[in-house]
Amino acid sequence: MQKTPMTAAGLQRLEEELRRLKSDERPAVIRAIAEAREHGDLSENAEYHAARERQSFIEGRLQELEEIISTAEVIDPSTLSGDQVKFGARVKLIDEETEKESSYQIVGMHEADIKQGLLSISSPLAKALIGKSLGDSVSVPAPGGDRTYEIVSVIYS
Repeated sequence: MQKTPMTAAGLQRLEEELRRLKSDERPAVIRAIAEAREHGDLSENAEYHAARERQSFIEGRLQELEEIISTAEVIDPSTLSGDQVKFGARVKLIDEETEKESSYQIVGMHEADIKQGLLSISSPLAKALIGKSLGDSVSVPAPGGDRTYEIVSVIYS
């Protein structure tokens, strides 16, 4: 079984979601199905069908989370160092065309959230950054044409 790299914080978020689904969401949807059954004819009962659809989603997500968690390999970025970009690095970049600065942490694909600056290791930008060092320029294919970034900071924390 192939291991999936992940930070401890990312694993904790997934475990919390799993716990919430098992202890809160699953029992609530079971109650909703029971209530909807009491209303009679199930063939025309929209509440029943909505609750069953929600139950199906929850069960699918539970299976997905259990699989992700079972294959997770936690990597602690604070044990890494250097100026070369690796998994877990917080990287500050400057767009060489617009001079706009951006900052990302390279994380596992199941914990990525670009709005929070968490960049999936499987993204084109992360793939271009891995193995590069402080001061290097990287070119990344983008819909509007290739973008070039300079690495101005690499931090492991």
